[in-house]
Amino acid sequence: MSRPTVAILGASRDRRKFGNQSVRAHAQQGYDVYPVNPHAGEIEGLKAYPDLASVPVRKLDRISVYLPAEIGITLLDEIKSRGALEVWFTPRSESDDLLAQAEQIGLEIIQACSIVDVRASGFRG
Repeated sequence: MSRPTVAILGASRDRRKFGNQSVRAHAQQGYDVYPVNPHAGEIEGLKAYPDLASVPVRKLDRISVYLPAEIGITLLDEIKSRGALEVWFTPRSESDDLLAQAEQIGLEIIQACSIVDVRASGFRG
């Protein structure tokens, strides 16, 4: 059985930031992790991708967003086009405008921290 896949938008090299903690938490639970950060070549030993379109997986199981709402809102169409089974926006990465636009394009968003989810539920696969 293949491992679940996740793209982390806003992945960070700074281990104190949630975008880095998410990379580590998902990897520890058996996910194939694809960090997305246009300013990093590598995060936690994993190749980082400049944008979601560069992630070399046809269908992602999960996309987890750790970006300010004003950036996230500009990525909604691209996120929707990837057809991920789950799209997570961590608290404070969403806004009323972002949520309204997501609903308008038919993108279902989980408004919660995927780090908490992946640690609580363990590896599902």
